[in-house]
Amino acid sequence: MGEMRYIGQTHYQLEVCGLKRNLPVIQVGDDLWIASFVMLGDTQLVNVCAGALASKLAGYDFDFLVGPEAKAVPLLHALSTILGHRQYIVCRKSVKSYMQDPLVAEVESITTQGVQKLVLDGIDAARISGKRVAVVDDVVSTGGSIEAVEALMSKAGAEIVCKAAVLKEGSGYTGDLIYLQELPVFRR
Repeated sequence: MGEMRYIGQTHYQLEVCGLKRNLPVIQVGDDLWIASFVMLGDTQLVNVCAGALASKLAGYDFDFLVGPEAKAVPLLHALSTILGHRQYIVCRKSVKSYMQDPLVAEVESITTQGVQKLVLDGIDAARISGKRVAVVDDVVSTGGSIEAVEALMSKAGAEIVCKAAVLKEGSGYTGDLIYLQELPVFRR
């Protein structure tokens, strides 16, 4: 799917796992618009997509699900429940006062201006050291967030066995990715 021509459309109808959502088209760059996909608060969408992703992840052997804050958190929770994992790890967007020896990686995202960081609490890093992990996000576009999580997993000594997302947006990410549906980006 990759790219579509932007001709002033205000919405894009997405169908994923039999569910339809009317997504607002938002300008995020001089010549770049995206269909804004937000799972937060959409329990039906989270649960249905988690069920479909769980089926695709069932053949992989991993100890933890890991993903970036914040929109992927309900997806991580639902996947963890469906797959029978007791815990999942969230890479936070800032260092928190409760963290011990946090690990930090920088990330550039299509939806965030400037450089951000992702942070893994040292306590979580110790828990996943030597473990196998599945990295999960809601949308992968350029791969910036996934790459930052990969850097944190490398620093922590965890092995990534697969990467998954609900949506693959545009054609900017070329790595291995398990996903449910493609989402276009829009250019004039």
